[in-house]
Amino acid sequence: MSEWWTYSLSDFLMFSARSYYRQFELMNRELWPLHLLVLAAGLLVLACTFKPRPGASRLAFALLALAWAWVGWAYHAERYADINTGAPWFAMGFAVEAALLGWMALRPPVESRAGVRARLAQLMLVAGLAAWPLLAQLDGRSWMQAEVFGMAPDPTAVATLGALLFWRAPWPLWIMPLAWCAISAATLSQL
Repeated sequence: MSEWWTYSLSDFLMFSARSYYRQFELMNRELWPLHLLVLAAGLLVLACTFKPRPGASRLAFALLALAWAWVGWAYHAERYADINTGAPWFAMGFAVEAALLGWMALRPPVESRAGVRARLAQLMLVAGLAAWPLLAQLDGRSWMQAEVFGMAPDPTAVATLGALLFWRAPWPLWIMPLAWCAISAATLSQL
């Protein structure tokens, strides 16, 4: 073990890009009409940022909690675990984030941002909802391999970061989305 420094991140990757994106394709085929429901939920979260009313943050956090719980179970625990031994830990992290978002939904409504930060937050939400699925086509993959908010972890995390920024969420809620972005970036850089 004296040559441990010769290992790179790619030496620990347990799957190929083909296997990784095939997970999304299989899930998308199996759960197809559900995409419309989760997209509607995401659009409702976005709509809450354009007309911030009392209770809008609570509704948005409740919908995001459901999305995180669903992605943790349906993707990490049920699918990603087939190709990555760390997936059960990711599922637990997503469950913790779902609980924190649910806690935010039960609290009194929080103050929203205005100005440039609010627009940046809305842009992040749009990126997670609309731009992320387009990345599959730009990468030369089929539509069936597209990652969709509420079904896949990356767009869900990005959209959540937008909502957290918009509603000035407390710092513990930022840990898991940022951690997932770092884990995903490391994984994608090696594919």
